[in-house]
Amino acid sequence: MNDTEKKRILVIEDERHIAEGLKLNLSLQGYDVIIASDGVSGLKKWKEWMPDLIVLDIMLPGIDGLSVLQNIRLEDERIPILILSAKGEPDDRIKGFSYGVDDYLSKPFNLEEFLLRVERLLTRGSWNRGENDINGSGLASLPKTYAFGGNHINFETSVADCKCGKINLTEQEVKLLKLFIANRGKPLSRSKLLEIGWGYNRDTTTRTVDNFIVRFRKYFEDNPKKPAHFKSLRSIGYVFDHDKE
Repeated sequence: MNDTEKKRILVIEDERHIAEGLKLNLSLQGYDVIIASDGVSGLKKWKEWMPDLIVLDIMLPGIDGLSVLQNIRLEDERIPILILSAKGEPDDRIKGFSYGVDDYLSKPFNLEEFLLRVERLLTRGSWNRGENDINGSGLASLPKTYAFGGNHINFETSVADCKCGKINLTEQEVKLLKLFIANRGKPLSRSKLLEIGWGYNRDTTTRTVDNFIVRFRKYFEDNPKKPAHFKSLRSIGYVFDHDKE
């Protein structure tokens, strides 16, 4: 494998000895590898470096790995992601796959098995770049269009047809709408919305989410003061509620 063919792998892992060990062994296989030690820097390096595969721990400082996973899936449904975590119970695995992870390996792990899984994911990733359809669940299986309450959203064109007419949605509005739709009927706290939607950590205090909700109510609600879809939950956050058309 020469330099022009090297696949890029981003390892998001806070345990330094594990991260360095993964980097060494992946580098020996001919991959180009960088490390991020927390969720915030992991998201930053993902956007800047555009890796071919991500190896992701769940228990990370700042933003947890599942929030990192959901944030990435709001923008990129195709990049292969392998969770490598000490949390290996069936419920943990199910949650990971429901959020769109491609593979899940529990710590401690067999190095040879890990390297084979990485190779397989990179091969499948190359196939997927030539395909139009995405199979998966959770965030990774959102439709290209979505209708509710007389409103229609086209995620491919970022245009919404609503009571205000046609609205050209911003990239962040699209991302947040996808997040609400993927979690329809489930309460979402402001901190979790910030983590997943913006990549902020739990200590960030901002009214950014509230301002976006005001916009959504203006766009999509018949009566913004009595919302039927984007509802507030006292002391919790918000919930997106409706019967899909």
